[in-house]
Amino acid sequence: MRKTYLRPLLISAGPDAIRLIAAGDALPLAGGSLAFAAAEVIERTPDGSIARRILRVEALPRAGLPAELARLTAPRAGLGDLDLASPRLMGILNVTPDSFSDGGRHETVAAAIDHGLALIGQGAAIVDIGGESTRPGALPVPADIEEKRVLPVIAGLKGRGALLSIDSRNAQVMAAAVAAGCGLINDVQALAHDPSSPAVARTSGVPVVLMHALGDPRTMQDDPRYADVLLDVYDALAARIQAAEAAGIARERLLIDPGIGFGKRPEHNLALLAGLGLFHGLGLPIVLGASRKSVIAHASRGEGPENRLGGTIAINLRALAQGVQVLRVHDVAAAAQALALWRALDRYSGAVRDAELV
Repeated sequence: MRKTYLRPLLISAGPDAIRLIAAGDALPLAGGSLAFAAAEVIERTPDGSIARRILRVEALPRAGLPAELARLTAPRAGLGDLDLASPRLMGILNVTPDSFSDGGRHETVAAAIDHGLALIGQGAAIVDIGGESTRPGALPVPADIEEKRVLPVIAGLKGRGALLSIDSRNAQVMAAAVAAGCGLINDVQALAHDPSSPAVARTSGVPVVLMHALGDPRTMQDDPRYADVLLDVYDALAARIQAAEAAGIARERLLIDPGIGFGKRPEHNLALLAGLGLFHGLGLPIVLGASRKSVIAHASRGEGPENRLGGTIAINLRALAQGVQVLRVHDVAAAAQALALWRALDRYSGAVRDAELV
């Protein structure tokens, strides 16, 4: 069966987006502040052949693409009281000895709580707390140890001004973390690692991030292969969404993450980052976690994790321009500053055009 995908192009923001939508020259992207004036229509047949064409929105075949267009344009559900009509920052809080970038820095409860409060003060609307490293080659951590790492930190950050997220692939930890105060589950294996996790996610009542990963952290970087990484990851996420819905989890509670660095070569990661807009076709909020990832070093000068802030900001700005709703970052203060300038420049460009038109 032929499959059709839509990737929004010619994306505008702020007053420009409003003008284009009002004139009928663009459509709203994910119900937010962006609009797209064209789309790449991609068709893939069962034999693997792929055809691509770019059409203005007025030329899109509305009769043949109603579901795809509806998913591209529909507003995204929020995270409880947290609206996703504008981008949000998710601060990373690893309570682990071996995470790739900051392992051991926040291993004690006091240090982790202090860092979590700092992230909130710097502008994190969400704090993502993890007790198991899932870096390439990482070994599994027993759920009991993972719980001991994260639960005191959750208790110390509960009610301190941010939505708390549990970064775990283990059902036992998910359940305990939600009971302790987490309002979001972030699973790097999209509820496929632990057979009990779909049921726990369903009964928790909280939103769930389904992230794409090709295999287990221990082996995912051994030899990752894709026919077309953008379409293959899209299809894999679509399958996990379908599985979550079949398990009784409402689609409105789901978010997606393409999983930068999880079973991907540098060229795979770059293709995903360049084509992030495609994932709006799944109709769910997009989370992006590229902070300090090795793709930055591969595209630059081989810098270590501590020296990848510039590349992280570059990726995040490219993601914002494609309508990503949640940016998962280590350096919240720098990301918040970049986000503030991105918003201000969009408002200013609109004001300048107003002045010129008078």
